[in-house]
This record gives sequence, structure tokens and C-alpha cells, in this order.
Amino acid sequence: MTIEPFQDGPPGGDALTAYDLAHLDAYIHLLDVEKAADKPWRQAIVSLFGIDAAREPDRARRVYDGHLARARWMTEVGYRQLAELELHRRDSTEKS
Repeated sequence: MTIEPFQDGPPGGDALTAYDLAHLDAYIHLLDVEKAADKPWRQAIVSLFGIDAAREPDRARRVYDGHLARARWMTEVGYRQLAELELHRRDSTEKS
């Protein structure tokens, strides 16, 4: 998996951002890790963000928790905005 440039803390607020769009795959992966007992979060942090949890435990946990919270937000609120963007894109494409 390619490691996308990231911020230690994802964006907050109630608006979908370019950062969210660029990190949808990471959000989905984090949600999968949360649900699967055989996928430890430390392995996800290395593969998604390139952070060694053994060397930087506080940072690794902060990045994981923050991005997982944003991933959950996407499932509760952000997905609607994502769907609206897709509908708008389709409408624009069809009118062209």
C-alpha cells in the first residue's frame, strides 16, 4: 500500500475536506482493523502512515485514534457529503 502524505491529526469539523477525499482508503482500512481481531492497529499504522509504534508509541496512538475517529465520522456524516459530490459530478458530466 502506498503511504499518502498525512497530518498527525486529520481535519475536524463537519465539512468533507480534500484531505478526507485523499484518505478514504486509509479510513476504510482503519475501520476494517477496528472490526478484525486479527489485524492489530500497530500494523495498520506502519502500513498506512509509516509510523513505527514501538519507536513512537504516543504519536502512533494519536494518529490512529484521530484518523479512526474521522473514519467513523465519515460513516455517520461525511458519507452524505461524499454522495452529494458524486451526484454533482455526474450531473456536470451528463450536461457536458
